[in-house]
Amino acid sequence: MQLIMANYQTFNVHFYLKKHRLTQGEAPIYMRISLNAQKIDFSMHQRIDPELWSDKMGRASGSVKKIRDLNSYLDSMKSKVTHHFITLRESTENFSLETLRNAFLGIKEEKKGPMVIEKYLEHNKKIKLLEGIDFAPQTIERYETSLKHTRDFIRYKYGRDDLFLSELDNEFIVDYDIYLKTQRNCAHNTSLKYIKNFKKIINLAIANGHLSADPFTNFKAKLKPVDRGFLNEEELNLIISKNFNNRLSEVRDCFVFSCFTGLAYSDILSLSKENIVTGSDGNIWIKIKRKKTSNLSSIPILAITQKLIDKYQYHPECMAKNRLLPVKTNQKMNAYLKEIADICGIEKNFTSHLARHTFATTVTLNNNVPIETVSKMLGHSSINMTRVYARLLDKKVGQDMKQLEGKYDMAV
Repeated sequence: MQLIMANYQTFNVHFYLKKHRLTQGEAPIYMRISLNAQKIDFSMHQRIDPELWSDKMGRASGSVKKIRDLNSYLDSMKSKVTHHFITLRESTENFSLETLRNAFLGIKEEKKGPMVIEKYLEHNKKIKLLEGIDFAPQTIERYETSLKHTRDFIRYKYGRDDLFLSELDNEFIVDYDIYLKTQRNCAHNTSLKYIKNFKKIINLAIANGHLSADPFTNFKAKLKPVDRGFLNEEELNLIISKNFNNRLSEVRDCFVFSCFTGLAYSDILSLSKENIVTGSDGNIWIKIKRKKTSNLSSIPILAITQKLIDKYQYHPECMAKNRLLPVKTNQKMNAYLKEIADICGIEKNFTSHLARHTFATTVTLNNNVPIETVSKMLGHSSINMTRVYARLLDKKVGQDMKQLEGKYDMAV
């Protein structure tokens, strides 16, 4: 008998003989209960001659009263465990094979406290209320994705919809990391970011007294350094000078604007005339709170960025939506940027975020703009965040090393 229920619950009851444990020519009868990928066996405290048993049917063969009584007993045991399964399934989605076994044996379970997904849902509900106040939409979306991965992992490994917090251990964390990398095809750093989101839920549970032992105690993993792409000066100038049709020209202009301001896609999308202000130095600046972090970015407007602002001040879409630039959806932007890369013969992963890296590396740091200044313009909360972008090109290294020319010498 097999029942397949909603939410991945597969239930089966089967009887079999342990023929290797013959006593006086009879083997003991066992009942096997399977719930998803887990199984457990019970002795029925009955024995039978293997010649009188059908392995295929999982019951005794024959019509004599003794055989009929035995099969009737086995049917009653199957009905009993099936009844407990259905009762549990109707009352809660979150039960394990252990819970089913205890119900069948009449063992009263003690409550094991709050559950993982339950607390994760509570957390996400709270930060959703603070969207646009303390949390950016992208952060909330990341926690929702992390919740989904955590729920899917619990179903994958344990065959359950949830786990008690008290059941978590180091093995759970290690196996979750493996699951993300193998079953979800996440890169190392992406996997650790999801685990970091999950760790926040654990830290809250510990702080609130719901969990005494930290399952992360022995989990050690570090982010791997990533060589983030950027355009060099030659590639940037090629993009700027190339003639495109109107569709690609608008996308190119938005990309170039980002290359000379360091603003991410979401920030350029929300830019309006209200973000253009006169600074204390008398010059024109862009001042905007970043969508992702709410940190203030202050960026002086260069001649090239001012030309782009002027170019689109009477653009119908910009006027209708109160935007500085005709920004398309990020999906379209990235698709069109790949077209631009192909036309220009640039073999790099061309996305809207490539512009931010180009601003940090090619436009500023490698033109002697101090990292503290770059960090301020990028809206970073610490210089350590900016160091990710701090690559030095050969040109800059060569210029710096020229300062040593003629300073040292030796007779040979």
